[in-house]
Amino acid sequence: MRRSKEFSTILGTLIVACMLGLTAVVLSEGLAKNAPKAKVVTLTPNVKDYMRVLGGPPETVTMHSGLVVLEPGKSVGKHNTKNYEEVLVVLEGAGEMMITGGPALELKGRSIAYCPPRTEHDVICTGSARLKYVYIVANAE
Repeated sequence: MRRSKEFSTILGTLIVACMLGLTAVVLSEGLAKNAPKAKVVTLTPNVKDYMRVLGGPPETVTMHSGLVVLEPGKSVGKHNTKNYEEVLVVLEGAGEMMITGGPALELKGRSIAYCPPRTEHDVICTGSARLKYVYIVANAE
């Protein structure tokens, strides 16, 4: 009788372990099916002011990005990165990233600017031609 009880305990433990293992496999396969996929996005050449490039989850893990076109003298408006860090990849034109309480960063074609989390800033087109850039933000926490 005692061996039967021990056997039942071991069998019950094995069944629970198998169920937990099966649950983990099912969950990981489900997550893999919904995981972001590699892709290429073509930037439309005649964008007027904005084009979404990456829309965030589930398309990416945490990234969002877009193509921004600013006419001379225009800005995107002061905003805060909150818990995101941001990179600007400047494609053409000239401008400034105005950091509240910090330096103005010069932007020009083929340059990259970085803005850390929790930073209020604005981007302004200071040149005589359009400023065109791609921003990329990702959760930093």
